[in-house]
Amino acid sequence: MGAAAVMAGLKAATSKRAPAKAPTITPVLGANDTIVVGFIGVGGQGYNSHLLNVTNMNREGKPRHEINLNAVGAAACDLFSKRRDKAYAALENSRQAAGREAKVSVYEDYRELLDHQDIDAIFIGTVDHWHTKIAVDALDAGKHVYCEKPMTRYLDEGFQIYDKVLETGKKFQIGSQYCTQGKWHRAAELIRAGRIGPLVLAQDSYCRNTPIGEWNYYELEPELEPGKTIDWQKWLGPVSDREFNPQHYHRWRKYYPYCAGILGDLLAHRIHPLLIATGAPEFPKRVCSVGNKKIGDAVFGPEDRDVTDNCQLLTEFPSGLCMLITGSSVNEQGLPQVIRGNEGTLYFGESSVELRPERPFADLVDGETIENIVPGVNVPAHIHDFFTAIRDDRETNGNIDVAIKAQTIISMAEMSERLGEMLYFNEADRSLHTGSGKKIDAITYGTLDKS
Repeated sequence: MGAAAVMAGLKAATSKRAPAKAPTITPVLGANDTIVVGFIGVGGQGYNSHLLNVTNMNREGKPRHEINLNAVGAAACDLFSKRRDKAYAALENSRQAAGREAKVSVYEDYRELLDHQDIDAIFIGTVDHWHTKIAVDALDAGKHVYCEKPMTRYLDEGFQIYDKVLETGKKFQIGSQYCTQGKWHRAAELIRAGRIGPLVLAQDSYCRNTPIGEWNYYELEPELEPGKTIDWQKWLGPVSDREFNPQHYHRWRKYYPYCAGILGDLLAHRIHPLLIATGAPEFPKRVCSVGNKKIGDAVFGPEDRDVTDNCQLLTEFPSGLCMLITGSSVNEQGLPQVIRGNEGTLYFGESSVELRPERPFADLVDGETIENIVPGVNVPAHIHDFFTAIRDDRETNGNIDVAIKAQTIISMAEMSERLGEMLYFNEADRSLHTGSGKKIDAITYGTLDKS
C-alpha cells in the first residue's frame, strides 16, 4: 500500500478517549511500502533523535540525513503540552512539505495514539519507568516497537516486554545506535569463525567529565506547571507519590526513582554492542558493580543527585567470558575497546577492527586489520535497520534477545551497587541469589526508599 492509502485512515485527535480496539493482524510490509510511525514521548531524545530523523526534516525544513527511510510521522504523544505543540508543528510541516492530505494528531493519552490502526510502529522516548507499560500496550495493539535505552526501569518489567515480543512476533529495536555500528558485527563474524579462540575478557568504557554535573545542562522550562501544562501524577505513573519537582522532570536521570543513572544511560551504549560483538550474546552468570558520588557530593552537595558519578561494572558469563566496563561523569579518560581471546585479541578503532595473534599462537593465527567499516555511530542508520527488519521480517540489530540480556546486566549492576552484593542470575527461572545461595528478590517500585 502507498503512503496516501496508508495515511487515509488516520484521524485527527479527539477530545474523548475512544473505546479500545482489538489489534489487527497486519501483513509484513513490502520493500516499497511506507511505514507509518507514532511517537510517544517527544522530549529531547524523542523529538530530536526520533521524530526529526524519521520525518527527515530539521528546524529549517531541510533534510537531516541522506538515508531513505520511506516513513511518515502520523501522530505524537506527550504529557507536557509544550512538547505536544512542538511535535505537532514538526509533523504538520513534514506533512505539508510532502503534500500529504491526511491530518496529523497529537495526544496526552498514548492509548489514543495506539488506537490508530494504520500506524505500523511506535517510537518510545519517555522516562524509563513508562517504557514497559507503553511497549506492552503497543505490542498488544499490533505495533512494532523502537524503545529508547535502557529497555525499562526494573528487571521484572524487562521480562514483561521480552515475553510480549515473543508472544506477538512484532519487531523490537533497542534505541542504542551503537547496535548498528558496523565494527561490532565484523567482530562477531571473526569470533564466530573461531579466529581468536575462546573469549576471555571484553572491555570498554563511557567516560565524561562534566563540571556542571551530568544532566544539569537540561533546561528547567518555566512553562512546566502541574495541573496546567502537565499531569504530574500521570507522569509519576508507577513511581511512589511525591511532590512536583521540576528537577525530577527535566533532570530525572539524577534520581533513582526514575532510572539507574549512568549505568542505564551511558553504559547501556557499551553493554549492547559488546554483547553483539561476542557473536552469541549470553545472559550474565554474575554481576558486580562498584560506584560512588564522592566528587559530586563535594562539589554540588549530596542533594543534587541519588545516582553515582562513576562506576566499575564486571560481568561474568556462563561461557567464561568476563566483561569490564567503566563509566564516569567526573573523568573522561576511558579504557580502550578490546576483546581478548585465548588465541588472539581484537582492538577497535573508530571504524576499524584489528586482530592480533597472541604470542603462543602467532604461527597458527593470521593477523588482520579491517578498516573503513560502515556504518559508524548513526541514529538514522539504526532506524533504517528497524524499518528494514519490519519489511524483511528479520531480526533487528538491537533485537529483544540483546535488549533483555543487556537489561539483566544493568538491573543486576544497579542492585549490586545499592545492596552491596555480588549477584548471580539463574537463566532457567530468572532468579537472583548471592554467592552463598541466598535468594534475592529483584528490586522494583517501592522496594527501596528511593524507588
